[in-house]
Parts: sequence; C-alpha cells; structure tokens
Amino acid sequence: MDSGRGNLPPARESWYSPLSIDMLLRVLNITILHPFVAWIIPLCFRAEHHAWDTKPMQVTMAWACFVTFLWAADVISHKVAYGMHREVDLGEEVIVITGGASGLGLLIAEVYGMRGATVAVLDIADHLENPEARGVTYYKCDVGDKKQVQKVAAEIERDLGAPTVLINNAAVVLGKRLLDMSLDEAERSLTTNLLAHFYTLRTFLPGMTRNEVGGTIVTVSSVIGHMGAAGLTDYAAAKAGVTALHKSLQAELKYEYPEIKTILVTPGQLSTPLFYGVQTPSNFFAPVVEPIDVAKEIIKNIDLGLSGHVGLPLYSRWADWYNVVPVGVQTILRRLSGIDASMSSFVGRRGAALSGDADVETTETSSKSKSTSKKAGK
Repeated sequence: MDSGRGNLPPARESWYSPLSIDMLLRVLNITILHPFVAWIIPLCFRAEHHAWDTKPMQVTMAWACFVTFLWAADVISHKVAYGMHREVDLGEEVIVITGGASGLGLLIAEVYGMRGATVAVLDIADHLENPEARGVTYYKCDVGDKKQVQKVAAEIERDLGAPTVLINNAAVVLGKRLLDMSLDEAERSLTTNLLAHFYTLRTFLPGMTRNEVGGTIVTVSSVIGHMGAAGLTDYAAAKAGVTALHKSLQAELKYEYPEIKTILVTPGQLSTPLFYGVQTPSNFFAPVVEPIDVAKEIIKNIDLGLSGHVGLPLYSRWADWYNVVPVGVQTILRRLSGIDASMSSFVGRRGAALSGDADVETTETSSKSKSTSKKAGK
C-alpha cells in the first residue's frame, strides 16, 4: 500500500491556487458585466445631480446600453437555437443517470433524490458510493451491454414509471497509448464511452417522444473530444463521437419533438478519481473543475426546462476555435498547455483508492484488479 502511495504525483497547492480566469469572469458577470449593476452607475451619477450631457453620464450610460445589448442578444440567440423551455415538475420527473454510483453522476442523483424527484442510477459497481442516498433507486447494469440496458429499462418503467430525463454520464478511461492497448481494451472503451449512448437513447428516447411533457437528454462529453490528447486516443475518439451524436440528435429532435430538450456538457479536467494523477499545467487558465460546479449547471438547465451547452472551465467553451487557428499556432498552444504530457502522471481510480483520497467503488476496484481499465461515472 505504501509503495502505491509513493508513486502518486504530488499535489500542486499554493496560496493563489483558487485564483483563476473563471473566478475573475464570475466576479465580472455579477458586477460590471451585469445589466442591472451597469445601470446603477449612471443612476448614481444622476442622483448626484450630474447633467445628462456630462462625461461620466455619457460614458456610463453607453456602457450600460452595451452590456444590456449583449445580454439581450444572448437571450435571443439562445431562444433561436434551442426554442422555448418545457415545464418541469420534479414530482413527476423520472431521472435516469448512467455511471451514477460515484462522482458527478452521484452528486446529481443525490440532489434530485433529496428534492423529491424519482431517480434511477445505472452503474457497473455493486452499490452506490453513498448507499444511504435518499430517493435514489440503484440498478446494477453495464450500459455497454444493450441487452442489460433493455432489461433494466423495463424494470425502471415497472418500478418507477416512464423516464423523462436521461443523463448519459458513464465513462471508462484506459490511460494508455494506442500501441500499448489491446484491441479488446479499445473495443471495450469505445463501447462504454460511445456505443452505450446509442443503446440508452434507443431504449429511453421513444418513451419521451410519446410523453406529453416531453423530456430532457443530457450528454456528458469532454473538451478532449475537440482537441485530443496523447494517451487518450480511445477516450478522445469516443468523446468526439458523442459530441457529434448529440448535435445530430438535437437537429433531428428540434422540429419534430421540440418538447424534448438536449444539454451537451463538455467539461475540462474534473477532480474525480477517474482522472486521478493528471495535473493541469495552469491553475489560472485551465483550472481543475469541481464536480459540484458542473452538477449545478446541469441541474439548473434541467430545472428550467432548457436546452443548452455547459462548458467548464472557460477554455472549454472556446475549444472549437482551436481548430480555426493556423496549424503552427495550434502546435505552439499544445506545447504551452502541456496537454500531451498531462497523462504521464495518470494513475486513475485505483491510485485514488490507494492514496486514501477517495473511498469510491472499492468493490468494483477489487473485482477488476486484474484489468487495466479504470471504470467509473465521469
């Protein structure tokens, strides 16, 4: 056990580690970039009897108009892209979460369970990380096996009712280079990370189309699907496919079934055991994301009945632009970011259990100790 700990990478902690570009942006969004606050400033000048044509009044009013225009444009853009919201009544919602035995999936399950929604968690583990989670019904299921998915779906509909929300969150990370993984490992990774989305969608989506209140589909992908990374060939390929699947499905549902909302989630590095040992090269520009922050954004969109895109941290929302810049610039950016060296310290879920940092799915870990795969909800 001690030797296992000795191989773990040291944590990077400093007094300024909480400071990041995302935190600064959050502060700006609730201050000078918020329309309400922007209009308070000229009103304060006016209360001090500044004339309308004075420089402070003109500058602050121009800024307030600009911020208000951007806010209104964003609202209109969202409505054009995703349509109107659907009515959500948590007492009537049946939420299915894959890979929800731990990590991000379990957080969402616990929140909705405590709020009175009916929650079904599908995972390969023998039990939930928190077996006392209230309002959560657990079904052991390998979502990479379509027969198991169909069997469990029938059980869920019999026990809980027809699902209205599907959160595809299950994932597996090998952490190997292409030449170091076997074809069986690659096939298993692609099945769990990509094909499982087809299995769950084909199983649960037809019921949503027949439901009067519609439904919501949440696809948990990754920024790696846009950029790729050394040591993540299988994972990156699957997440790129998942992102394309979601966008194509959204286009198919938009006009025929507008009451079904779709939410794409493309987080950066999450502080979960799935990627334990991977260290971000820059805590300021590429901070590690806490699962609770991603969970709050997902829950907010589901509650409001909205479609949308959840991207945390900031750089993940601009990842599409990476492929637009010249290839030479792309190479420089990759070297500066250290993205292709980030997996060199990867130890995954088993390493997290050895370090004592997370008491997660110990039964699953021990039963899979002969396998090189690290399995978990994202």
